[in-house]
Amino acid sequence: MLLDENLPTKLKYRFESTTLAVTTIRDQNWLGKKNGELLRLMLDNGFHVLVTNDKSIRYQQNTYNIPLFILQLNLFSNRYDDILPQVPKIQEVLIKLYHDIENEGFPVTLTTVDL
Repeated sequence: MLLDENLPTKLKYRFESTTLAVTTIRDQNWLGKKNGELLRLMLDNGFHVLVTNDKSIRYQQNTYNIPLFILQLNLFSNRYDDILPQVPKIQEVLIKLYHDIENEGFPVTLTTVDL
């Protein structure tokens, strides 16, 4: 799972207690990559899930027919302290997603979670 650069980097540590492997765009040295290039890098490097607060990604990229899942968070703020209380809900969605991927493949390519 990859956290987009529009989310706080330290958010990745809040997922360590789960079975989700999490890294960030900063960790991958992919800062500033445009969405199309980022999606190609993800595919080429074995990433299947992007968590983002980018509300325009659905309009900028055709995400259908590619083996990636984008979880778009509908957050009012990108501040770590504002996101922190929402982590359990995000984890719940991600765990269900990974379960669905393991059992059914990629059922959906873009999901928005209102937080």
